[in-house]
Amino acid sequence: MTSTNPIQPVVLCGGSGTRLWPLSRSGFPKQFLCLVGNDSLFQQSIKRLLGGGESSGAPSLPYIVCNEEHRFLAQEQLRELGVDNATFLLEPVGRNTAPALTLAALAACDSGADPVLVVTPADQAITDDDAFRIAMQRAVESALEGNIVILGITPDMPETGYGYIKVVSNNETVATVERFVEKPDRDTAQAYLEEGGYYWNAGLFVLKASVWLAALESFRPDILQAALTSWMGKRIDGAFIRPDKEAFTAIPSESIDYAVMEKCPGSPLPIKMLPLDAGWSDLGAWDAVWSVSPKDDEGNALHGDVLITESSNSLVHASSRLVALAGVENLVVIETADAVLVADRSRCQDVKQIVSLLNQQSREEHTLHRKVHRPWGWYDSIDEGGRFKVKRIQVNPKASLSLQKHHHRAEHWIVVQGTAEITRGSETLLLSENQSTYIPLGEVHRLANPGSIPLEIIEVQSGSYLGEDDIVRFDDQYGRSH
Repeated sequence: MTSTNPIQPVVLCGGSGTRLWPLSRSGFPKQFLCLVGNDSLFQQSIKRLLGGGESSGAPSLPYIVCNEEHRFLAQEQLRELGVDNATFLLEPVGRNTAPALTLAALAACDSGADPVLVVTPADQAITDDDAFRIAMQRAVESALEGNIVILGITPDMPETGYGYIKVVSNNETVATVERFVEKPDRDTAQAYLEEGGYYWNAGLFVLKASVWLAALESFRPDILQAALTSWMGKRIDGAFIRPDKEAFTAIPSESIDYAVMEKCPGSPLPIKMLPLDAGWSDLGAWDAVWSVSPKDDEGNALHGDVLITESSNSLVHASSRLVALAGVENLVVIETADAVLVADRSRCQDVKQIVSLLNQQSREEHTLHRKVHRPWGWYDSIDEGGRFKVKRIQVNPKASLSLQKHHHRAEHWIVVQGTAEITRGSETLLLSENQSTYIPLGEVHRLANPGSIPLEIIEVQSGSYLGEDDIVRFDDQYGRSH
């Protein structure tokens, strides 16, 4: 491969994973969860993309296309992997995958290069990384010839939750795509399985940046023009690139498949499919997590503090306390600090209905966990009642909360670990373990950690209103001032 055609990994990180509630929530979606193994799905995606491929050239550092709200989650998880200079393309609102990929293609072409984009969702599991890399190398070689290459999964059951790809010939390493078909009913899926030549559409694409832009101009020029307008108005803040919000909001919401891929068969744009046999799963629901998880002799997949007797074929995920099962089978039990899900394993798709009810009732359990991650660390709301709330707060070394005030609450802070640098009005305090201070209602204040170990405090709030929106920021190193 020449330097004019580097490999540019693109990680689409905008999924919400509603069927994996209560672990997955809009404020902490499934791609950032450790569902299989010790790394999150997002981290696994990064490792696979950066893990090899010498015969096809070394990949560049990835483009991460994600929501503005999740930028620090993604950045922190990259830091844990030792990847500290990826580029973040921040979507101000969700517009599906076609605009997301267009941002990546425009960014890739900005320097005058035309790299091969290796595009993967951030929320899939793959058990055979070597097979994945070999398939990607072949896909890159085909993409260098100008082809659009999509990776297909050989079906092993009549799955009704995926779209399918029909290929012209099943004898080639890289086959020509005949057509795409929508998610079928069970009888149709069974017929596809028996006939052969049909593959699951995994949402994995390999193509030159210029090829994507040309295809979009041919099939959906409205998306391309709106994305160009948004890109021309972008703001760059270190690793974060923000397209113009108003223009981006005007982009039609469309998937990569609907916008381009399904229109390619029979057109002048060559589209190919390469089979991927690498233990792929999209982990779309809890039964899929059970399927890929290690199990005991009775078929139980157990995570966390779990006791089980006379029970079989169940998934139990305990996050914060002991969970015990006796005399049951085919259950999914997901425990978090503020919510517990119990479902029949065959009814895991119905979790979407629970999330819909939470949304209709405007309940926080739809959006946030009790433990909420922030760019400076995290807080855990450990207790609350009438006119009070207690939080455990951890601030990362050298990190700082915003300079802020509250209209409706006062705060008491007790240092449990580390050193706290506290701005309170015109004074600055340094507090160490077992020391405390008081922030009166309406006082401008800031909490910072000047030390080299995490700072942990207990915060006791008191007042007439304790919502997270009672905050006025005057200065913030993370761009959240308003």
